[in-house]
Amino acid sequence: MAVQSPDSQARLPAHLALRIALAARALKDIGPACLLQALIAAVGEPITEARLAKLRASRLRSRLQQAGVAPSALGERPIQQAMGLLKGRGVNMPEEPLPSPQPYREGDLPGSVRVACASNGGERLDGIFSNCPRFLIYQVSPHECRLIDLREPPASDGADQRMERHAQRADLLHDCQLLYTLSIGGPAAAKVVRAGIHPVRLSRAMPAREMASRLQRILATTPPPWLAKAMGAEPAQRARFPSGQGTDPLSVRNKP
Repeated sequence: MAVQSPDSQARLPAHLALRIALAARALKDIGPACLLQALIAAVGEPITEARLAKLRASRLRSRLQQAGVAPSALGERPIQQAMGLLKGRGVNMPEEPLPSPQPYREGDLPGSVRVACASNGGERLDGIFSNCPRFLIYQVSPHECRLIDLREPPASDGADQRMERHAQRADLLHDCQLLYTLSIGGPAAAKVVRAGIHPVRLSRAMPAREMASRLQRILATTPPPWLAKAMGAEPAQRARFPSGQGTDPLSVRNKP
């Protein structure tokens, strides 16, 4: 189901397009194109999950009225139903097929790092370290990226202690230099760091390949010294890279 911006014709992610189509149906006489115009006016472009999360019903109603929708069509109940759908409540995407790892031998990608992505389904970076069903493992160099493994943590039971579960997950990623996740608590982060892995918390879900492309640009230009070391750079080469103080250059944040 493709819903496109009337101005930029930029294709929305499938899960957001589904939300907008369902919300338009809840508003009955308002088509997806009209709702999309109102959303762009309300939250700006690109429409993202984070921006929809901040949307208020009053702002949506106001933008729809400015688009020519009669106030009688914007009752409280349909507006609230549409708001819930736009924020993803009760919307379930069909499960995406799991990606297939590519062949890889150690040393195939010189100057690369190994990256784990917490994932709930498909080839998406959308999971939380402590409870995601699997980790996507990528080998990323400045010029190439390969999905080399899918790793599923062992199932936990009622007797399993939380700290033990964190340790098991960190051990599963022992050969990775980076972990991307939507959330990770302090005790879990300590376990990950102790295993020699740098945890990076994202502000939004995204396709894992998008993360890999961003990381490739960092590896090719300004990796922090510790990451340059993991890439195999000599000390003299690492000296030209920035110290990495302040905002983590590996994190992904929404544009204002």
